[in-house]
Amino acid sequence: MKVVLPGGTGQVGTILERALTAAGHEVTVVTRRPAGANQVGWDGVTLGPWAAAVDGCDVVINLAGRSVSCRYTAENLRAMMDSRVHSARVVGEAIAVAARPPRVWLQMSTATVYAHSFDTAQDEATGVIGGSEAGVPDYWAYSVDIAKNWERAQAEAPTPATRKVALRSAMVMSPDRGGVFDVLSWLARLGLGGPVAGGAQYVSWIHDEDFVRAVEFLIARDDIEGPVNLASPGPLPQRSFMRALRKAWGVPVGLPATRWMAEVGAFALRSDTELLFKSRRVVPGRLRAAGFAFTHPEWQEAAASLVQRTRLVHGARGRAREAHSHAA
Repeated sequence: MKVVLPGGTGQVGTILERALTAAGHEVTVVTRRPAGANQVGWDGVTLGPWAAAVDGCDVVINLAGRSVSCRYTAENLRAMMDSRVHSARVVGEAIAVAARPPRVWLQMSTATVYAHSFDTAQDEATGVIGGSEAGVPDYWAYSVDIAKNWERAQAEAPTPATRKVALRSAMVMSPDRGGVFDVLSWLARLGLGGPVAGGAQYVSWIHDEDFVRAVEFLIARDDIEGPVNLASPGPLPQRSFMRALRKAWGVPVGLPATRWMAEVGAFALRSDTELLFKSRRVVPGRLRAAGFAFTHPEWQEAAASLVQRTRLVHGARGRAREAHSHAA
């Protein structure tokens, strides 16, 4: 297939480009700072020469949007909104004017669209869209508005020949440097991977191999459109999530963090506490109903798999650097 990845230079784009290229597909990455032979430039807002890559391709997977790993200031929240909505809108415009439009457009969304929930699993049919929960910070509603506007931009695009799927993705866990698994592993290995604010809040996640397999599944299934949750069937409380991660790394103890300690830590890491405190109990209703089987459904096994791959990858890099230094 010919696959176009707008915004494909981030963690998830890197995962997909690597897997799809390895499977023999022709992948074009659309990015603000093109560097490779398979990359073309855009501004994420307007049509341009980059749209030629969309015309005649088989699949568009739009991943563009400012990283959520930042302080949720008014300026950053607006940038998160604009970068997602504008890029989704212009991808829709490129598909609409294509002489040979792609047969499917997968649009990144987020599991954050669902309400802060401890006791009820959220699937696509019965899940409660968030934004009006009592006792949560007002700005959490803006994160939900971002997700809703993001999906609306795709849904309203006039692309009748192209099937549209919104990927309500949980955190994608991979060994790649700088990703969420890398950051959480760093905390765990420092002995800081204990419960945060009691640790009862649920963590939804998906192993990178299952994320890729789910994307391939959705490309192939012509009967699925609209929102689809990309999350493992095994969300679990944060304290249990981090306990399993510590076990995978062989770290016996994780110091707990109170709410104020977590707020200080998030500030130091230039991140936001919503990523720590919001309870995301999201499950893959439509994927499982369609017959998708997860390779890594439970976190304890998934964490062990990811730790093993991390050690293999980073060990190989260390050996390569050592060999290079001896050769020099």
